[in-house]
Amino acid sequence: MNSSLHIPQGDEVIFVEMTVKEALALAGAKFPQNHQLETTAIKKVKQSIENKLLTTNH
Repeated sequence: MNSSLHIPQGDEVIFVEMTVKEALALAGAKFPQNHQLETTAIKKVKQSIENKLLTTNH
């Protein structure tokens, strides 16, 4: 079975403002003293994607 996902704005650029620590957490670095770094970074990425999709459609 060969199926592909079509995302209309898939080639557009988004910008996400995050700290170096948040970026490292997304890349797999572990920060035992702060487990929220990765969660916060993921939320920022999701919010940026959502903002891009909402502003492009209107």
